[in-house]
Amino acid sequence: MYLMTTMMTTTITPVNARERFNRAARCESVDRPPVWLMRQAGRALPEYRKLKETFTFVQLVQNPELAVEVTLQPVRRFGFDAAILFSDILVIPEAMGQTYHFKETGGVIMDFAVTSKADIEKLSVERVVERLSYVDKALRMLRKELGDQTALLGFTGSPWTLATFMMEGASVPKYSRALQLFREDPKTYFALAEKLTAAITAYLQMQIDTGVDAVQIFDSHGGHLAATEFQDASGRWTNQIIANLGGKIPVINFSLGTHGNWPDLIASSANVLGIDWQTSIAEARKIIPAHIAMQGNLSPVSIAEATPEVVATETKNILEAMRGRPGHIFNLGHGLTPAAKLENIQALVDTVKSFK
Repeated sequence: MYLMTTMMTTTITPVNARERFNRAARCESVDRPPVWLMRQAGRALPEYRKLKETFTFVQLVQNPELAVEVTLQPVRRFGFDAAILFSDILVIPEAMGQTYHFKETGGVIMDFAVTSKADIEKLSVERVVERLSYVDKALRMLRKELGDQTALLGFTGSPWTLATFMMEGASVPKYSRALQLFREDPKTYFALAEKLTAAITAYLQMQIDTGVDAVQIFDSHGGHLAATEFQDASGRWTNQIIANLGGKIPVINFSLGTHGNWPDLIASSANVLGIDWQTSIAEARKIIPAHIAMQGNLSPVSIAEATPEVVATETKNILEAMRGRPGHIFNLGHGLTPAAKLENIQALVDTVKSFK
């Protein structure tokens, strides 16, 4: 009966938000697209800003109880179908031996920059899972708190994106050192990418063991690469991580600014591809095979600068462009900004939830 229903693509009403998300990630029929937003935990929420008056960002990340609270805040307020762990992609470099913190004026600074083979050799993969035990604890607490009602997502940065931060040693206007190393000394860059691939694989496996429903790989700096460089510098390493995980749960591959590399992204074996706001989701739909789910792609600028009416219209336009295509997870085309307006987030969520 189940097989027949699936083959007929009859819309199935999920029991709850968790089932809705999981079915959509597998390109199965749902009553409406599930919705969650990148960077939904923190930043724009007054309850998060209240916590920031007492705790630093790193303290919030590294304290499991606080990380759980920040993760749950947007779910309580907006009723998202999925909660994503409040954390940072830089926990991986830190666990490998490169500590980070946030400057008072904004941005990240690391205790040192990775600038040589000797620096790469000093980075350790062996104790990454042990050093990130606070993430393990937070995710297990979240799984218990959310139960079967809401999906839980873990995440990581891609090897390429992490390498760009690690080699600069800070947030900078232009990330150039990793690109220069890749072009001039690919063997040394590959040594760093191999270590990051091993560390990320172990980290995501740990997350899977806690009971997350899916994990997302953020290749936020993939667009810094030329199309001809993307696969060797970034794609191949993300592909290896996904292969290492063995298909245990859905993997979302979000590579910003790389929609010119659709063949490479499709070949990644990711179950879900993130669509950034710089491309047409209707055009992406024509290219991406039906067995791969799609996530996105409202511009975060609209959430910060438009009115609720405009946000509702733009949200509906995306929903209509994806109508009838199983496997659409509604999201932004990048993350929420601190300037995001709460009434605009609410308009987005209301529009998705009322879509028929």
